[in-house]
Amino acid sequence: MPQPDQNRRDSIIDRLAGLGIVLPTAAPTPVGAFCNVRQSGQLAFVSGQGPVQADGSLHQGKVGDDVSAETARDHARLVAVNILATLRDHVGELDRVAGVIKLLGLVNASPDFERHPFVIDGASTLFADLFGVDGVHARSAFGVASLPNNITVEIEAIFELHN
Repeated sequence: MPQPDQNRRDSIIDRLAGLGIVLPTAAPTPVGAFCNVRQSGQLAFVSGQGPVQADGSLHQGKVGDDVSAETARDHARLVAVNILATLRDHVGELDRVAGVIKLLGLVNASPDFERHPFVIDGASTLFADLFGVDGVHARSAFGVASLPNNITVEIEAIFELHN
């Protein structure tokens, strides 16, 4: 995984721009009776986010059947972008993020699909690119029979925040 220079003073937004990524103006709205982020002390728990495009459209389908692992990996990267937008809306500035603690990645997969870690690496790699060693996290990745709205990938995250 590429590691950014830890001595750099550029912001997370600058690093995102360097990767050609612009965060959505607002985080996706929860699809149930829960909040997007719950903070406890210096930990921010981000509820499961999906592959929602800026226009509100969803990436849908069954990975291993009608969606390739490579396409789903791109969807996981988009989910990471949505997680960052959600976190930004909660904490105000992404530079308050000290690091990524843990991800839980769910893949809407066919029964014989086995590349769940590869798919969720789309998100993990982006976090490592942005936060360096502080973006390398603990993680679980597994397949499920279905996800809300037939989305391809759902990821939840725990972040550590600076004071």
